[in-house]
Amino acid sequence: MSRPVTWSLSGFGDEIDPDPVVQLSVLQALGARHIEVRSAWETNVVRLSDGQLDRLAGLIADRGMAVSAVASPVGKVDIGDDPAAERERLARAVAAAHRFGSRYIRLFSFYRPEGVPAADVRAAVLARLRDFADLAEGEGVVLLHENEKGIYGDIPERVLDIVQSVGSPALRLAWDNANFVQVGVRPFTDGYRLLRPHLEYLQVKDALAGTGEVVPAGEGDGELRSTLTALRDDGYTGFASLEPHLAMQHATGGFSGPAEFGRAARAFAALTASIGVHLG
Repeated sequence: MSRPVTWSLSGFGDEIDPDPVVQLSVLQALGARHIEVRSAWETNVVRLSDGQLDRLAGLIADRGMAVSAVASPVGKVDIGDDPAAERERLARAVAAAHRFGSRYIRLFSFYRPEGVPAADVRAAVLARLRDFADLAEGEGVVLLHENEKGIYGDIPERVLDIVQSVGSPALRLAWDNANFVQVGVRPFTDGYRLLRPHLEYLQVKDALAGTGEVVPAGEGDGELRSTLTALRDDGYTGFASLEPHLAMQHATGGFSGPAEFGRAARAFAALTASIGVHLG
């Protein structure tokens, strides 16, 4: 009999409610023992004060839960924006990760001005990410690049370019099927073989190719079943973090509310159960 496969279920708490107490309650009710922290009390994680970080860490610990990742907005700005300001935001994300006892910090690889080819910003993007990776190595944390639409690393070839060119153990990949769909990529077909060696974290949402609309896992064109089955067979045992975006999607994130978040969680649980993966 094959050995059972278990992935750690997590989710973006602020997709549920601005109040972290509600966030944690809903995640626990859905069987999660982790939370991904993007914001609390309507304040982004990199803007939380030290006192707020302490308060949030206490709420999480009191529930017997832990933080899977700090979902920072670092790099989700134009490549021409102030480098010092973005490095300071990363420093705040690192402080949050240390306070929460989490080793992972999500980040992005910068937008570029409209009409500017990706090749023209490549050197600047890589220099900024190499600097970020150096900081992360010194702090003992791991940066997870998310393939957000419209940034330099939004298609598999450029994502691979980033991780290979920076060449740091402190820069790995968060995989998002829906984001790939929204830039015309077939996630599993076009990207899995290229990126699997560097994939360390799964963000869960799906999307329709025709409209880009975000839908629950398995209901879109994100090749979720093929991706999840391959991860199972490859021995993946990491986090699967729900980021449903079912009620609203905007530049800095998205929102679902408790009911829609629950719908997304049940769809994902049904999909993983059908391939023999347990969520814990």
